[in-house]
Amino acid sequence: MLTGWRRRRAIRRIKPGDGHPLKRFRWWQMFTGRALLHLDLGGPDGRPVRYSVDVRHQGDREGRVIAHLYREGRHHASSRVPAVLPVPGGAIEVATSAVGLKRCHYVDTVSTQHQLVPDPRSAEGRRARLERGHPVLSRAIGVVSVVMLVIGLGLNLLQLLEPISRIPPIAENIGIFVSPIHLPLWLNVALALGAALGSAERALRLRYHWLLDAGGN
Repeated sequence: MLTGWRRRRAIRRIKPGDGHPLKRFRWWQMFTGRALLHLDLGGPDGRPVRYSVDVRHQGDREGRVIAHLYREGRHHASSRVPAVLPVPGGAIEVATSAVGLKRCHYVDTVSTQHQLVPDPRSAEGRRARLERGHPVLSRAIGVVSVVMLVIGLGLNLLQLLEPISRIPPIAENIGIFVSPIHLPLWLNVALALGAALGSAERALRLRYHWLLDAGGN
């Protein structure tokens, strides 16, 4: 959750919307990095009002990832991520990583968080449907994702320690670390790909850990 100066800075980046309609999610946009999530809040008359967050991970012409907020299907506001988009009773916080969404949560005035619901046509929505329909399989996929990230992180650390230990002041005081693991190039590439896929799978569930997932990006 964004707090303090980061939250104030994010709020200053908000731009008013121009009212254009929200485009329907197309199946092929799963492969172009589009994420679409929804939130229904009670309106003044008691009827639910739908807020939608549309994020295109490929970025704009300057490479910036923008979160667009729609109210009842009309463009309401936008901001570069990480974004804080005010809505009645709180704000929607949006953050991304190199592979997808880190968070897209409604945070109310008492700091209670609720994840927005992915559009059923989106990759995040299809992953959520798998979790609801096949919870055992979903958990197994989640475990495999974490295992691949842990392996990737461990190998990265081992490969970094040896050159760092050769820095003269470190080598003189601690000694040179020699990695006990020397993998062939093809296996290094395969494990790196597995870590990237694991990080991408976790992004579909809006799961992110600064150590695990940063290593997979």
